[in-house]
Amino acid sequence: MKVILLTDIKGVGRKDEIINASDGYARNFLFPKKMAVEANKENLSKLKDRENSKQYKKDQDREKAQKLAKQISKIMIKVKVKVGESGKIFGGVSSKEITDILRKEHNIEIDKKKVELKEAIKVLGITNVKIRLYEGVYANLKVDLISE
Repeated sequence: MKVILLTDIKGVGRKDEIINASDGYARNFLFPKKMAVEANKENLSKLKDRENSKQYKKDQDREKAQKLAKQISKIMIKVKVKVGESGKIFGGVSSKEITDILRKEHNIEIDKKKVELKEAIKVLGITNVKIRLYEGVYANLKVDLISE
């Protein structure tokens, strides 16, 4: 019997997957526990509608991310840092500081985990910082470190 899974079931399949299950397993276990429904015309069309709406939402999110990437690429943030006599920076600029400046100065909300910095920026001058906005959508932000 073909069934559409409503939840992820370990060893059986993932949510919204169509599988072949034995009649007894489907009727005695999957259906009573609301883990699956029969793969008839009505349920298949509902599944297709759900998949279409998920794809539409993904497309909308990708479009928003691409617009935001264009906006971020035009921005250059300037950060004043304390520098010692030898020209060495005290500390560094972290991804949290970058997201705080973007929020305060440009009203752009980005999670600090999406800023791809291996370690804090510790050199004066302009540094390009990569920001992951969505699957395959990245923005390059210019960060200019200026001595105080």
